[in-house]
Amino acid sequence: MSADHLVPLAALILGSIVLGGGLYEALLVDRAWPTQPILIQPNRGGLRRGVFWVIAQPPFEIALLASAWAVWREPARDWVIAALVAHFGGRIWSLAYFIPHARRFETAGDFTPEQIVLAKRWVRLSRFRAALEAIAIACLAVVILGPAAAP
Repeated sequence: MSADHLVPLAALILGSIVLGGGLYEALLVDRAWPTQPILIQPNRGGLRRGVFWVIAQPPFEIALLASAWAVWREPARDWVIAALVAHFGGRIWSLAYFIPHARRFETAGDFTPEQIVLAKRWVRLSRFRAALEAIAIACLAVVILGPAAAP
């Protein structure tokens, strides 16, 4: 592995942490909170999900951008660009839809039947964010594995 690939390796590790957090939420937290909103309402003793994301996302994003810089003159650049598109596509979607709705759910108190429907839709759609992160991680893995792994 070349020195230029150490930065994508760091991005792969940090991205795996982000993906793990997303899978934790999707597989454990999201299964319960639409019908038990107290689980995600910090003012009622619930999880403060934003704390993890505020800490985990920036280092990954910095490493991902630095990865593009590190391998820009190599064919691996295309895989890093694909990782960037997948990750930042999910981030834009999160900023536009998921985060505003999550904040409303976190402060809503007990949910009305309509809010439960909206929460369940939020959960269904949120699974695609984990899929986008998995795509970004897979692309970074190709960079790390080298030319033998590229098509």
